[in-house]
Amino acid sequence: MKRIFLYFTVGIALTSFIQNFARKASASQATDDPRLAHVLDILRTTVAATTEEQIHITEIPAPPFQEATRAAYMKKLLTAAGLRVEMDATGNVIGEFPGSTPEIVMLTAHMDTVFPAGTDVRVKHEGGRLLAPGISDNGTGLAALVALAKAFHEAKVKTNKTILFVADVGEEGEGNLRGIRALVDAYKRNLKYVIALDGSATEYVTNAALASRRVEVSITGPGGHSWSDFGVPNPIHALGRGISRFVVARVPEFPRTSFNIGEIQGGTSVNSIPMNALMKVDLRSESESELAKLEVLLRDAMRGGIDEEMSAARERGMAGSGNLLELKINVLGVRPAGELPESSPLLAALLAADTRLGNRSRRERSSTDANIPLSLGIAAISIGAGGRSGGAHTLEEWFDPTGREFGLQRVALTTLDVAGLEQ
Repeated sequence: MKRIFLYFTVGIALTSFIQNFARKASASQATDDPRLAHVLDILRTTVAATTEEQIHITEIPAPPFQEATRAAYMKKLLTAAGLRVEMDATGNVIGEFPGSTPEIVMLTAHMDTVFPAGTDVRVKHEGGRLLAPGISDNGTGLAALVALAKAFHEAKVKTNKTILFVADVGEEGEGNLRGIRALVDAYKRNLKYVIALDGSATEYVTNAALASRRVEVSITGPGGHSWSDFGVPNPIHALGRGISRFVVARVPEFPRTSFNIGEIQGGTSVNSIPMNALMKVDLRSESESELAKLEVLLRDAMRGGIDEEMSAARERGMAGSGNLLELKINVLGVRPAGELPESSPLLAALLAADTRLGNRSRRERSSTDANIPLSLGIAAISIGAGGRSGGAHTLEEWFDPTGREFGLQRVALTTLDVAGLEQ
């Protein structure tokens, strides 16, 4: 029995060795392919044009759920890059670079930003930096998407797998990844790899999906005048009491877990007891079970806050015997967890690109478009498209295009490796 087990183990190891050797040989041949060298050269020599296109894209507002104008522009750009382009019912722009087989590599970049309508998105120049809300997240990814499509078309590369160049909607905030959800649902039969371009960073790769839930808490009450109705239970007071209970919650360091109260609304004037109070909370964890515990803590804290406010109102003789405050908790979005296996050809392709370009990248877990495919067992990563940036999700967001050709080449090498160059 031991001998059989030994033969079995050796067989697995030998098979793995042969597969890895074949893959390395294939990768070596690909790196010597003149078409690939042509792609890398095009990406290097067109950096200035890519940056100019990034400015144009950034200056088209794309608030949450309002990506249509930017989508129309992306459709125009991808069509001009030689792709057959369509827009789906969700609002995603999909450009097809046909391969010799129906298997698909999907290259995505999200169009939406976190900034509301009316935000000034004009790009300012400050030394070598470009400043504007959304300039990096995700102006960088969208400009890279166009640059890569142009380079593949101009170099006349032919691939085994079909490559879909996709500008998608709904990645940020309450978009709840609706764009990538629709894409994965539509193409899952043939979808083999997803590469999400998000921001500029090349020092890491997101190969694990961070689970998150976005929750809206609403408390309503009778309202009244601040003087004559003093003592009536106040929804804002109840919300505040609930917040004070929740924010002292102890969350584990491992698995890492976090929470953030990002929005609070309510009331009509300083001298009115409000009829409503509302807040939006972001809950995240590396563990689905810890995330579920955190949501329970939030719900318990809000109920406790209401109980405290009702007790105070009764002590003032104003509340009667009924509970005059109503609590509603609505889950705005759920992002599932997932992780790319270390043995994945997609991760191997990225590491091979890093080796060729002299880059070292660490693994990270984050919440991106890669969450959806990873949660379904589809190989996916999220990577930056080159350059340097800072201040993401703030009005002071900036991007420096220095070295962006490196990021573009890294994406190209990874994509063409898993797509396979036709011989």
